[in-house]
Order: sequence, then structure tokens, then C-alpha cells
Amino acid sequence: MKLRQLVAAGVMLSSASFANAATSESEFVVEDIRVEGLQRVALGAALTYLPIQVGDELNPFRITQAIRSLYSSTHFERVSILRDGNTLVVRVAERPTISNIIYEGNDDIKDEQLQESLDGNGVRIGEPLDKTVLTSIENGLKDFFYSIGKYNADVTAIVTPLPRNRVDLKLLFEEGDAAEIKQINIVGNKIFTDEELMKDLELQFDTPWWDFLSETRYQQQTLQGDMETLRNHYLDRGYLRFNVNSTQVSMTPEKDGIYIAMNVAEGEQYTISGVELVGDVLGHEEYIEKVLPLTPGELYNQAEVTYTEEFISKYLGRFGYAYPTVTTVPEINDEDKTVKLTLSVDPGKRINVRRINFNGNSVTSDNVLRHNVVQMEGTWLSNGLLESSKNQMSRLTYMENVEFETIRIPGEDDVVDVNFNVKEQPSGSFNAGIGYGDRTKLSLQAGIQQNNFLGTGKQLGLNLSTVSYQRSAQITYNDPYFTIDGISLGGTLGYSEFDGSDFNVIQYNSKRWSVGANIGYPINEFNRINFGLTYANVELYNTGYYEQTEAFYNQFRNNDPESPIDYESYLASISWSRSTLNRGLFPTAGSSQRASFSITTPNSDVNYFKSVLDSKFYFPLSRNQRWSVLARLRLGYGNGYGDINGNEQILPFTENFTAGGADTLRGFENNSVGPRGIQRIPSVSLTGPNGESYPGDPSTDVLNVYQRSQGGNAMALGGVELIVPTPFVDVEMDNTVRTSLFLDVGNVWDTEFNYDKYKDLRINSADGDGLLDYSDWKLYRSSAGISVQWISPMGPMVFSFSRAIKEREGDDAKFFTFNIGQTF
Repeated sequence: MKLRQLVAAGVMLSSASFANAATSESEFVVEDIRVEGLQRVALGAALTYLPIQVGDELNPFRITQAIRSLYSSTHFERVSILRDGNTLVVRVAERPTISNIIYEGNDDIKDEQLQESLDGNGVRIGEPLDKTVLTSIENGLKDFFYSIGKYNADVTAIVTPLPRNRVDLKLLFEEGDAAEIKQINIVGNKIFTDEELMKDLELQFDTPWWDFLSETRYQQQTLQGDMETLRNHYLDRGYLRFNVNSTQVSMTPEKDGIYIAMNVAEGEQYTISGVELVGDVLGHEEYIEKVLPLTPGELYNQAEVTYTEEFISKYLGRFGYAYPTVTTVPEINDEDKTVKLTLSVDPGKRINVRRINFNGNSVTSDNVLRHNVVQMEGTWLSNGLLESSKNQMSRLTYMENVEFETIRIPGEDDVVDVNFNVKEQPSGSFNAGIGYGDRTKLSLQAGIQQNNFLGTGKQLGLNLSTVSYQRSAQITYNDPYFTIDGISLGGTLGYSEFDGSDFNVIQYNSKRWSVGANIGYPINEFNRINFGLTYANVELYNTGYYEQTEAFYNQFRNNDPESPIDYESYLASISWSRSTLNRGLFPTAGSSQRASFSITTPNSDVNYFKSVLDSKFYFPLSRNQRWSVLARLRLGYGNGYGDINGNEQILPFTENFTAGGADTLRGFENNSVGPRGIQRIPSVSLTGPNGESYPGDPSTDVLNVYQRSQGGNAMALGGVELIVPTPFVDVEMDNTVRTSLFLDVGNVWDTEFNYDKYKDLRINSADGDGLLDYSDWKLYRSSAGISVQWISPMGPMVFSFSRAIKEREGDDAKFFTFNIGQTF
């Protein structure tokens, strides 16, 4: 550094000597100007920085001005002014142009952060290099490393000359190891112990080996934050006179350790003697005074004071007063240790919205976002409406983050623009699933779902499945903005072939194709109602014999048990949905409910109804909502109604509820929970002369109980999840990666099953399963484990590690499940 300073001083002395040479003679009138040494800078540009023209009379003062002006242009490294007769000669050496910037050895500072710092100093590729700036950059970077405890760090700027007056600039970093905190001492505390105060601090020392998330490296900014945390700890408990008198940070001689000492004065507790509301609160004094948390006679609490100020500001913002000033003035009485709080309110001017803008939406059109904005242009600004608009946009599954800001218009004190800054996330997904079961073996499925087709907000999906048990294709479409009022219109077209012998259900084959349409109406920003109608044609064949299915088969067969069954249905449905979730994907606060009821029309070949209720509640446990609890419940019931051709209608077994798997009961094989298929084998007591058999006593019949699931017409599933920060993942990834600890519980049962009819029969099951009372809703299952969900470029991925807590005879428990394209 000293060598560079000597060189710079020499340059300046050289310039001064040229100036003296030019001024040693008498003053003269400039007849011509000649500039020498220009390479990159144009002659005309150089002359604009020279405050001398032909015909001017020169003197020492004007020559000094010219030199300063040329240096201020930042283009020149050296400047000399000479006289050749009556010609003024300006001799310059241009600053070299930066050809490349290289960073080497930087771990704690990213290249992008370094470039931002250099841009602020005018150091960028293609610009002239001011070598005098490099020293301040080096020192600034060293100060940064010192602030994070790296006292052995060094930064060196290396300039390598290149042809054509160009240079390469390399910043060489030697960061070294950060000094660890050896000890933190809090001096002067008598009311609270060191342990009570230290547990709230971010900086720690002498932590156990397993607590690898603790911050033991010294960081100046973190220390400042811990001092504020310490102050808030006392102020929130009434210690109004608390103060951190001094802070000492000392190093070990090796510069690898830090000792921190904070000297505090605790003072005494103060109680609130009175609360007075002054100023203009727009006639809402009575309401505000009722909801204020500040109460005379209670201990002073700084957090409640801050909350009160924010509450009043937000409340006034609902009426268009976006920039109120709320100030709490304390009147402290040290004699009786009380404080009177005066809340001074100035609402300011009422603000009108001129324009609403959207930034960051490279895919989604402005019109789609504007459909979700309830704050209108040309009306009074309302913080409540802005928050509602933000929440509605955040619930869109293709929005990762939404924020808003109000921008004042220059020259206007009552008009603002509102900018919504959004961050999109992939709206399309490649759905795939992979699994393995004792009966299903390897299963694969794939599909494409686009929830924001061409940025229009329309949903379009194509799902194909060619797993061992099913081949299916389905096209779905939904336009949530079919009308300007928010009426939606959609439809589905699907076809499937199913083979139950390769799945965890009773044996049957089916072919089904369907077509449907639905229309939705918004009730308000949280509630919506939908109507739908679906036509379906179903063919059943290769059906096995099971006790629970015979009643359904008999209404279609005419003494031919092998004949296929073909029926048509027209299913009308109505559903209600409500959502106050803070996000569409990975919400952490709010709730969602959906209730649906569907029924086949009387002209259908089968008459049945189904009802389902889904409910989820999110309870944030921390202010940043990285910790949250999810409680969920799913209920379902279905049955037949009326009779057809004298046959009492029941719920078709193809419409039964099933449970087990990633979206219902983790820890159990897909569709394995609930009633199982049973067969009753009549006993034989007599044989005729031609070998014919005659049934014997029904009480001696044999019952086969299979592991294959029959499903049931009733369902109750629930669970609780603790959502926690994902280890080793930055907080910025919370919207794409989620980790939770879960407890799942539930059951599927058959209200029409008659257990007394079979309980006394002898069981002869190849699977070794016993008979359970499948009409008993209390035969619940439960599991617990950990789940990790990731919104990957291919779509949502779910990894679950679980263990069955409560299982029944014949259940198929699974420890690990993995799915792509499914979230819950």
C-alpha cells in the first residue's frame, strides 16, 4: 500500500512540475490547443472537460482549474499541460479499461454481492479503472470480514496490464477461520440469571457437539441484534430504565477466540398509571380504547406498546389514511415507579389510489392477477383491502410470494400507486408415482398438469396411467375467470380400464368412460359454491364372488353369474369450499374447508349418494410462521336410495371409500385399510346318486377372509402435523421445501355389514386373516413419522418415513413411501 501511495504522489508532483513549466513564463493568449495521448477517449469528449478555448488568456489559476477538471472526468490517470509557443499542449495518460474481474478465495461473500459492491464504486467491466478506489474497496472488504470474526482475513487487489491499455482485475481473498466465541458474560444482572438471558440470544458458546445449528462464530451484526433482544427482554417485563451500559469484545492473542462482556443496569419495574388517547382518530375513540391491550395497573410492556401503535396505524389505514403517525409519549414517575402513556395520533391525509401495478409476473398476465385484487383504482386506499388482495393472490398455486408497497406520487400528498411484487413458481407439473407392494409390485403413473396455462390462470391437465392394475386417460379443463364476476367453468373427459386382481382390492375388471361439466359461483373472497353433472358408463366383468358384492350384482344378472354388468349413471353434485389460507402451496396459517354432496338422478341405472367433508386448520407457532401445526379431518358417507325392479339400492362397491397410502394413512399400503372381501363356502352333507351335492347345515359353512380390500361406505380420517424448519435449507426455500412430523389416524367401515351373520363360522383363510367387525367404526388405525415435501421442477415430491402405531390383523404396514406429483 505504501508503494502505491508513493507512486500516486510522484504522479501528482510530475503534473505539478508540468504546470509550473507552463506558467513559469509570462501569461499568453492561446492560439491553438493540442491534446496528446488519447486512445479510447474521443478528442471532442476530452475538450469538453477542458475549460479553455482558443483566444483565452492563460494564467496560473486557469491552468490549475484545467488540470482539476480533466482529473474529475475520471478518464485520465495523468495530466500535463505544456506550452509550445502560443499553442497549449495537453498531454494525458488514460486510465486503463477493465477487461475482466476475477474473484478468488471468497467463500462467505458471493460473487453477485461483490459485484454489487464494485458497481457502487464504479468498478465494472468496460469502465476505466480508478486505482485510488481499490484501496477503499480492500479496506471495506476487510472490515466486513472483521465484523464476522475473521480477523486474519486479507484482501488483495491485483491489476494485470493487458495490450491496448486494458487490465485484468483480480480480488484475491484469504478469509481464514472465523474466531469462535469462547465466553459471553453478562455483568450486573441480579433479577434474571445468565441462563435465562442467554437462551434468547443468537450468539452462543460452549455448545454441545450435537447442537450443530448454534451460532458460535462472532458476528458484529448478530451481537447488535442480541443486545436489542436483551433490551426487549427487560422492557417487556416492566424494566423501563434498563440499559446496556457498555459492551467489550476482546480477542485472544492468536485471534482465534472472542470474549464478550455486556454490562447492564436492570433498574426497577414500572407499572402503567394511565393511558390517554389524544389527536384525531376519526371518531373511533370508543372502539380503539376498548381493544387497546394497555391497561392501567399492569406492568409496562414494550411489545404491547409497539403492537398498539401498529394496530392503530393499520386500523386507520382501513379508511384510506395510509400514513398515520402514532407516537407513544411516556411520562415516567421515578418516585412511585409508574408511567403514564399518551398515544398521540395524527391520521394525515386520506389517500386515493391512482394506479395498481404488477411486477415480477413474467408468465402470468396482469389480468389474471387483477381478478384477485379487491382494492380498486380511483378509490380510497384501504390496508384491509390490500391485505385481502395479497392473500387471494398468495392462494394461487403458481405464486410463491406476494408483497405490496405504496408509492407516493411526486407533487401529490394524497395520491399513491400500489405495486404488487410477485414471485412466480412453476405452474406446470409432471405427475408421476412409483411404489411397490406385495400384490401391486412395481407401479408407475405419469401425467401433465398446467395450473396457469399460457399465463391465463386456466387449468389444463392430461393424466395417463399404465400401471399393472389400471390403464387410464383423463383430460381436465377449468377456467376460473370465465366471467368478470369470477364465475368458473370447467369439464372432464376420462376413460379407464381397471383390474382389481393386480391391486389391493377385491377381484373384478371394469371399463369406464365419463364426461362432465361444472360451474362455480363466488359467494365472497373466501367462499365458493360449485355445481356439476357427470355422465358415466361402467362395464364390470371377470367379477369374483364376495358376500358384500352379491347384492349389487343380483340386481343386474338374470341367472347368469358370468355375464358382464353394464350400467349408466348421471351424477349431479354440489360443493362448497372456503379458504383463508395464506398461500396456495405450503400454507402456514388459515384454514380450508370443502363439503360436497353428489347423487345420481332417478333415471340412472344405479341410485346412490355420497357426501365428503375435508377440513384443514393451520396454527402458526412463531411470528415468522416457520413453526406451525396442521390439524386435518376428512369424513365421508355414501349409500343407496330407493329401489329398482324391487331391488333395494346400495352404494356400488366401485364407489366405496378406501384408506392407506400417502394422502390418507401413511405407514399402510395403498387401499389396504378397511373391510376386506369375504367368501362363504356352503358345507356339503349329502351326495346324490349322480354325484350331485346338497347343502348341509348353514352353521357349518366355512368363511374365507381375503387380504384384498373391499372398501366401505363410511370414512373418518384425521391427523396432526408439526411443521418445522427443514434442516440445512435456507429460509428462502420454505415455500418449496417442507418438513413435518405427523400423526395419522382413521378408519374405513361398512355400515351395511352384518357381523353377527358370520361371527360364528369357521375361518379358512389362505391369507391367514381373521374376521373383524367391518361395521365397527372404532377399529381405527394410526401411524406416526416424518414427511418431506419438495416442489421440484418435475412437480411435488413427497418422501415419508412412518411407523404404524395401531394396526389390525391383516394390515400391510409400510415404513417408506415415495410419490411424485401429489401433496396433501
